[in-house]
Amino acid sequence: MSEKMLAFEKSKPGRRCTTFTTDERPDVPAELRRKTRPKLPELSELQLVRHYVGLSHLNFSIDTNFYPLGSCTMKYNPKVHEKAARVPQIAGLHPLESSNQQMLSMIWEMEQILKAVTGMDTFTFQPAAGAQGEFVGISLIAAYHRAQGNDKQVVLIPDSAHGTNPATAAMCGYRVEEIRSTERGTVDVDDLKSKMTDQVAGLMLTNPNTFGVFEDEILEIAEIVHDGGGLLYYDGANMNAFLGQCRPGAMGFDVVHINLHKTFTTPHGGGGPGSGPVGVKSILEPYLPTPIVRKIDERFVLDFDRPESIGKVSTFWGNFGMVVRAFVYAKMLGAEGMRRTSEMAVLNANYLTRKLEDVYDRPKKAQPMHEGVLSAAGQKKANGITALDIAKRLIDYGIHPPTIYFPLPKVCPEALLIEPTETESLEQMDEFVEAMRAIAKEADEQPELLKAAPHDTPVRRLDEATAARKPILRWQPE
Repeated sequence: MSEKMLAFEKSKPGRRCTTFTTDERPDVPAELRRKTRPKLPELSELQLVRHYVGLSHLNFSIDTNFYPLGSCTMKYNPKVHEKAARVPQIAGLHPLESSNQQMLSMIWEMEQILKAVTGMDTFTFQPAAGAQGEFVGISLIAAYHRAQGNDKQVVLIPDSAHGTNPATAAMCGYRVEEIRSTERGTVDVDDLKSKMTDQVAGLMLTNPNTFGVFEDEILEIAEIVHDGGGLLYYDGANMNAFLGQCRPGAMGFDVVHINLHKTFTTPHGGGGPGSGPVGVKSILEPYLPTPIVRKIDERFVLDFDRPESIGKVSTFWGNFGMVVRAFVYAKMLGAEGMRRTSEMAVLNANYLTRKLEDVYDRPKKAQPMHEGVLSAAGQKKANGITALDIAKRLIDYGIHPPTIYFPLPKVCPEALLIEPTETESLEQMDEFVEAMRAIAKEADEQPELLKAAPHDTPVRRLDEATAARKPILRWQPE
């Protein structure tokens, strides 16, 4: 798309899309009329339409290109879900509706599905995202310990954890202590034992973890935490590997959040709306946010009589439209379909990892689950090419970069965290492999090409440090 197409300075005096002069609206009271015309660009309707359609073409989405973001799980959002959520009887519900039986029954039935998937006893659908689900989960653990008369101060977190984990623990008033990873990328059980004191409220753990590796000592980990008086929190960001295969509840987890916008294909990105339902074992049920949906005989009600509840965490009952989308997904797949989903996600991730491990470093040799970690450490050592350079070059190949520098550099330098999800075809994955191998060759033969990438975008490589510190938040005329 040309710079001319993207330029804001297209205004020419006298061009208009439509007219809103007060002279043509005598019904507008004089005190409400503008004294001066707003300083807006003067454009024809055709120019305006082309401008905004042109901007829309710059959006990168799962509908347009491959989007292998590790950990973020950018799954395709089936359009039948959108159609269901837009049914007038659903889309037209008032946000404060509290007695509609169809709405409540769908929330209740989705709860039964998530209980079956996770092995938890009760769910709340109030959290509007996984991060808020984390906050609810740790708040529940804190409420439980207060009720027991405990004044615990510490939450344990692996060194490979999602960045929101330590932030959540700190927001809930806890001090964070880090647990080392082993060479395989799993929790160092000996380090856990050494830090499991009577001050520990709980351990936050993702399984499979951020290296994409299954924590195969999870039963021992759960026993250590429980014997020490703590609780085990499951970050459900990586549930895509477990769907229909095994349950966090059976592993010893006491509380779990599920990202519907990851595992259950509801929209992800752009600031929301998301959905991060939180499920708990019965010991934490009294503290769940109020209200929760109950089934009494054949009628569904919102239960507000919860004296030990941590209170509301959402203005309404949660993002109901996201529950609708996830419900349709679960019903269309069924139990066997969910199992097949995780099998394909794990197969695809292993396929990409094996196809690229000869040209990129593979820091953890354990078999990956739904995502795999590669590293550009070799390229950096040989030619000064970083994970960022590789990510920028991928854009020229029409592929969204994978997650980079996560897991964090202290545990995995120059990380490339790749998650293809189950919906990508073999042809698409081969195209990604071909692009990544071509970039590895370019790193050897033309490193300056990668340092200046991307080359084919309307905006070239940004000064990211300045952009973060001095963001330009809106357009202003020169």
